[in-house]
Formats: sequence, structure tokens, C-alpha cells
Amino acid sequence: MNKIEHLGIAVKDIAASNEIFTDLLGTPPYKQEIVESEGVLTSFFKIGESKIVLLQATNENSPIHNFIEKRGEGMHHIAFAVEDIQSEIKRLM
Repeated sequence: MNKIEHLGIAVKDIAASNEIFTDLLGTPPYKQEIVESEGVLTSFFKIGESKIVLLQATNENSPIHNFIEKRGEGMHHIAFAVEDIQSEIKRLM
């Protein structure tokens, strides 16, 4: 593994969370996008070489909606940058 690529944080209200993270990090999000296939609206913050990605469900079938219903808002995932994903999968099995 080379580095943490991003931290994914599940939020209920991405607009309010954008304000909080902008104040906290001292920089606004550099990109927002909707991932239709996952039912999620994302907002990206860059911190050094890593990113923080806020994730808001766009519908009740979204995995993010289900995550928040079960666990509440918070850390959803950590994504690592790797040279060769197949080698990493084998190494971790």
C-alpha cells in the first residue's frame, strides 16, 4: 500500500457538512458529483496528498442511507492507493 487515498465519511446533510469541513480544514470542497449507481452525492476535500470525501444518500436504497440508519453519521471507509490491486487482494487473503 502506498498511502491513504481518501477517507469516506457518511453524512445526512452534505451542505451543512461542507460548511463544517470548510471551517475545520480551511479550504472548500474542490469537487462534487453524484454517483447514480450508488445513490450518493459526494463532496471532495483535498488535504496534502490525501482526500476526505463526504457521502450523502440520494435515495432510501443507497448503501449510505442504510449505513446511517444502522450506525449514524461518521467514518464509512478508508481507501488505500496501491500499485497492483490483484497482488494486494492475494496478499490480504
